[in-house]
Amino acid sequence: MSRYETSLPPSYFDERYGRDPDPWRFATSDYERVKYGATLDALSRARYASALEVGSSIGVLTELLARRCDPLVSLDLTELALIQARERCKDLPHVRFERAQVPGQWPEGTFDLILLSEVVYYLDEPDVQRLAERVRSCLRPGGDVVLVHWTGETHYPLTGDEAAARFIANTAAFLRVHDQVRTDKYRLDVLVRDDGRPSCRPAGSSGSLGNPGL
Repeated sequence: MSRYETSLPPSYFDERYGRDPDPWRFATSDYERVKYGATLDALSRARYASALEVGSSIGVLTELLARRCDPLVSLDLTELALIQARERCKDLPHVRFERAQVPGQWPEGTFDLILLSEVVYYLDEPDVQRLAERVRSCLRPGGDVVLVHWTGETHYPLTGDEAAARFIANTAAFLRVHDQVRTDKYRLDVLVRDDGRPSCRPAGSSGSLGNPGL
């Protein structure tokens, strides 16, 4: 399949979830389970006062992330996934799901954590630039941005490495790279809003997550 040249439309995801309620095996894959653990380990704070998750899908990671956040806003662009996510997190009143096509649509409020897990490579380069501006407008001083992307070949507008590199380049004026982890299947990048405050993680600990063993 040839690579998409523009950001993937909602119809792409509607079709995938219409054929299979969990097309990427978020609920059953060992790869996803280990990656979720590494994502949570990468968070620099024990708890966040306000968090945003872009790309909730069926809410598997959302449910785990909710233990570290209050409140948590989670976005997805397909209602088929959100129906499952709301059911999965129905006992978590501090979690709110919204349907939104990022970066054109964006929630109100400010956040000290923004999680972009397996989403940036669905965007073309102009939309990555718009996403960077959205993040700039709502990330609190000292706040964290966590990127997670599969690094294999894709037919999306960007590969995982391209997506991370473009986002980091477009946010270099206000975010600094705090930590990076790479395995044979995915990369994880932790960025911090650089407002002159010391890093949340002790000096010399960059890369301390290591390889989660995939």
